[in-house]
Formats: sequence, C-alpha cells, structure tokens
Amino acid sequence: MNKKANTVFFLIGATVFNVLITIVSFLVLIVLYGRLLAPLLPESAAAWGLPVIFVAAIAIAFFVYRVAVKLLLKRFKAEDIFGSLSNRRKGND
Repeated sequence: MNKKANTVFFLIGATVFNVLITIVSFLVLIVLYGRLLAPLLPESAAAWGLPVIFVAAIAIAFFVYRVAVKLLLKRFKAEDIFGSLSNRRKGND
C-alpha cells in the first residue's frame, strides 16, 4: 500500500476509535451518575446531569484520542508510513 492509502485507513480507524471511546465514556459516566449522584440530587438538579455528562464524555474522548494518536504516531514514525492528503507538492507552501 502507498502512503495515501495508509493515511486514509488510519483516519478511518482513528475516527471509529474516537467514536467508540466517546460512547464508552458516555455510558460509564451515565452509570456512575445514576448510581452515585442522581439519588443525592433533587429532581430539578438531576436534569442537568445528561448535558454535563455528554460534554464530559466528549472531553474525555478528546483527551484519550489525542494521547493515543500521539503515542501511535511516535511509535511507528508517521512520516515514513503516512502521507499528505492534499495534492500539494513539497516546496509549494
């Protein structure tokens, strides 16, 4: 495979990984909220839980994704495996 194909497959895999991390973190936070915080809060405050959990799940997924991609690119020397998706040639910045 060439560098462009490697790049496309990496982006697809990374996107799927990001979505899965978001879903898993959302479900874990929902369970924790339901078991730990929801019984302690009044009903009016409990309604704010879902939007806060949603934003927290996205933030957790962003952090995990960023760390995982950074480690993966460092481990496999990204410039040797992946190419640019643009059609610009080097030197035409």
